Amino acid sequence: MTRILGIETSCDETAAAVIEDAGDAAKILSNVVLSQIEEHAAFGGVVPEIAARAHVEALDGVIEAALAEAGVTLDTVDAVAATAGPGLIGGLIVGLTTAKALAAAAGKPLIPINHLEGHALTARLTDGLEFPYLLLLVSGGHTQIVHVAGVDRYARWASTIDDALGEAFDKTAKLLGLPYPGGPSVEKAASTGNPRRFSFPRPLKGEARPDFSFSGLKTAVRRAATELSPLSDQDVADICASFQHAVTETLSDRVVRSLERFRSEHPDLDTPALVVAGGVAANQAIRAALEELCREHGFRLVAPPIKLCGDNAAMIAWAGMERLKAGLAEDDALSFAPRPRWPLDSSSAPLFGTGKRGAKA
Repeated sequence: MTRILGIETSCDETAAAVIEDAGDAAKILSNVVLSQIEEHAAFGGVVPEIAARAHVEALDGVIEAALAEAGVTLDTVDAVAATAGPGLIGGLIVGLTTAKALAAAAGKPLIPINHLEGHALTARLTDGLEFPYLLLLVSGGHTQIVHVAGVDRYARWASTIDDALGEAFDKTAKLLGLPYPGGPSVEKAASTGNPRRFSFPRPLKGEARPDFSFSGLKTAVRRAATELSPLSDQDVADICASFQHAVTETLSDRVVRSLERFRSEHPDLDTPALVVAGGVAANQAIRAALEELCREHGFRLVAPPIKLCGDNAAMIAWAGMERLKAGLAEDDALSFAPRPRWPLDSSSAPLFGTGKRGAKA
């Protein structure tokens, strides 16, 4: 019986969880997530300084709640796993420093976790998925297609050359006066809109390269909103529906190239899996489009439960469990420094685009 305490503070959720693995099955004993939506809503996005302060104020209580809900104490867990990057540096410092203090005080191993690895391995916790599989990671900071061959064995096949998809959702919502966070707000508005009223672009559609681009789509939305200003509720709904429709068609066009490559590299797999993870994976229209795409190409779509799509500590604890079982826990982890940028695949060169973030890890 192995138990791991996980801590996640990379952005605007303060989270702690306990995972238990009896050898034949893993179980989430607790998964406490405290959102900071109210703190950031007035600004239409995450303010790093506010996020870091909120983590400081809340983290001890969240950890206590996770241990209590799991019915364990710090003495009865086997290791402490914490997000060490990528993310907002202030939040990473808070979470990793706390994890170091707990691990040192209790004499437990510390396992620094790449936040993206947490997303990449969640499907093995929820669905018992075997390696290898293909991962579509879509969140506020990342849009990537990754070949997952094993724990710590990742190859990035595609990425965005500008905005991440979640970033495009958030900026579209802010432009249209919808509340933060943008993803759920755009999806809700789109449910009553006409997805064919506006003919928004499908960036890179038809190109052989498998990468993504969303800045041009975001610009087209701004242009349409400006031309119609002032916007009625129906205008907003139609823009959201047309934007979401363009996104689903763009994703399908981009992802299919990686499905074909995966099939060619693993011809022995009868029904290979495409995993969709990250906050944007909660969008039902995107899930439906990917489900249809997988059905057409002989793949199985694996999507974690909605509560495990966004940032959470259960995925961090599970990644720690995977690394511990694989013998990848580091002996000198207490000296590990937080990394605001930390590519999951360090061997592939980052893409450079025209967006403000530059290289997309």
